[in-house]
Amino acid sequence: MIDTPAAFARPWDVLVIGGGNAALCAAISARRSGARVLVLEGAPRFYRGGNTRHTRNMRCAHDAATEILTGPYFEEEFFDDLMRVTGGQTDQELARHMIHESKEMLHWIVEQGVRFQPSLGGTLSLGRTNSFFLGGGRSMLNALYRTAEGLGVEVAYDAEVIDLDVDKGVFRAATVRHGGAVFKVRAATLVAAAGGFEANIEWLKEGWGDIAENFLIRGTPYNRGTVLKMLIGKGVQSIGDPTQCHAVAIDARAPKFDGGIITRLDCVVFGIVVNKNCERFYDEGEDIWPKRYAIWGRLVAAQPDQIAYIVFDAKSLKLFMPSLYPPVQAPSLRELAAKLELDPGKFAATVAEFNGAVRPGTFDDKILDDCRTEGLSPPKTHWARPLDTAPFYAYPVRPGITFTYLGVRVDHDARMQLADGGKAENMFAAGEIMAGNVLGKGYAAGIGMTIGSVFGRIAGREAANNARQ
Repeated sequence: MIDTPAAFARPWDVLVIGGGNAALCAAISARRSGARVLVLEGAPRFYRGGNTRHTRNMRCAHDAATEILTGPYFEEEFFDDLMRVTGGQTDQELARHMIHESKEMLHWIVEQGVRFQPSLGGTLSLGRTNSFFLGGGRSMLNALYRTAEGLGVEVAYDAEVIDLDVDKGVFRAATVRHGGAVFKVRAATLVAAAGGFEANIEWLKEGWGDIAENFLIRGTPYNRGTVLKMLIGKGVQSIGDPTQCHAVAIDARAPKFDGGIITRLDCVVFGIVVNKNCERFYDEGEDIWPKRYAIWGRLVAAQPDQIAYIVFDAKSLKLFMPSLYPPVQAPSLRELAAKLELDPGKFAATVAEFNGAVRPGTFDDKILDDCRTEGLSPPKTHWARPLDTAPFYAYPVRPGITFTYLGVRVDHDARMQLADGGKAENMFAAGEIMAGNVLGKGYAAGIGMTIGSVFGRIAGREAANNARQ
């Protein structure tokens, strides 16, 4: 354990605010570049790591199959995927830069002690594109912390940043609350990697209105956006829409905060989704699941009372990874509706209309198959099969917010840009706090970790260089 008051009193080359993947990549990169580095993690040690604790994989470009990946994922395909999920709402030059840099990450991250396992198959369809951490996100974090501390990076937990001394793009010090006392920590450079504001319900309500009260927060309760708000207030240029975020449909029975990835549901493509009025409202088979799963939180948020139900039958029960909670089960559709407190007549009619619109095809959940509906609005364009095999199942779902996209604008060197058009002299950012540069909207599995790792490594290196100057 470090002597925290003494550490706070020392001058540092690089101060990293945050404790997740982006922060640790920045700290390691800066330390390997010769800088003296202090990491301020606002959470207790057990909860360190922000949303990285709940991750499983990262998406990186690569030119050939590897021991853990089944084939190449070229830069242009990665870019096309990003353009598709964001609808073009991305800084294309910065996105291409990130994708190119991601090719080195699979090797660099292993050099920092992180281990990968063969990619998972099934509904995720990520065997070629995404590398899965052996032991999940917490194991990945532990490896990064071990490496950082072994290199001499010092870490303070329960270290809440309550103010930043910034003048015209020049960072001088951070005011930190720790152990009931307040300290001023000085450093030559700053790397902000403190996440978004998804756990700040009042801030969410500023963009979403009162419906945000019904949102569940999949990740850490410590990402309240305080550092982000300070930076914007100190003249750093913001980027992104405060209502855009990584929002998936998660089990409505999940806790308000920190339920993590095990509350996510991957079964939408195998059934239909109805709202509390027993109405379908979107094409459940629009695209391969990892490219569309993160639109469903926003879709559910637009429904009455922000609640919906994924409905499927016995044919599909074992086709997806199970969630934390078991599905609601019943021997008939009407009995299932009753358990869900839905109108049995309307529910049965919606399923009957769907079943009647299904056209025969060859079902294959690994490709965009030809199982579709005809004459139905909204359609189901792939993986459409009649719900006709008892027992019948359903999951209640609500919007699950992982992280927000409003952030600070950065350049290729992860340097913060100022609202007056200038550049910060000694302030850099990485991870969710700047994800809006790449993610204007939408999401594809693993990109959040790519953003954090790539820009974390860049930010740490550039911060160290800046401190030397």
